[in-house]
Amino acid sequence: MTIQIILGSDHGGYELKEGLIETLSQNKALSIDDMGTFSSESVDYPDIADIVAQKVLAENVIGILCCGTGIGISIRANRHKGIRAAVVFNKFTAEMAKKHNNANILCLGGRTTSTEHALEYVNTWLKNDFEGDRHLRRIKKLDA
Repeated sequence: MTIQIILGSDHGGYELKEGLIETLSQNKALSIDDMGTFSSESVDYPDIADIVAQKVLAENVIGILCCGTGIGISIRANRHKGIRAAVVFNKFTAEMAKKHNNANILCLGGRTTSTEHALEYVNTWLKNDFEGDRHLRRIKKLDA
């Protein structure tokens, strides 16, 4: 089974996104779809967040968003009903984003996170499953 991942970034997360794509695209179990930006020229992160969030919702897949800190782009993505975008900064937060919050978009900071660490967080997020149970009740409230 192939996991489809939609990626996007603004200029602050461009280099990180490119590094993630370079490595993740080598994994045959992953299908990578890059929604931009395609250079380090300044763009507005809300525009990229909207594109990725809409595609994640329409195709029922997962996404990764990068901006300078991961914060701004996550705020915008979370404005879309059904999106649970989580900013992560270590393997534990990546694990909990999946296990407890069932995050469907992982957000990373290009100015705060190395590509090496970001790959660790992405792989941790991908290998874990949502625990459901008491967390499902809470997720339903988030998505209401």
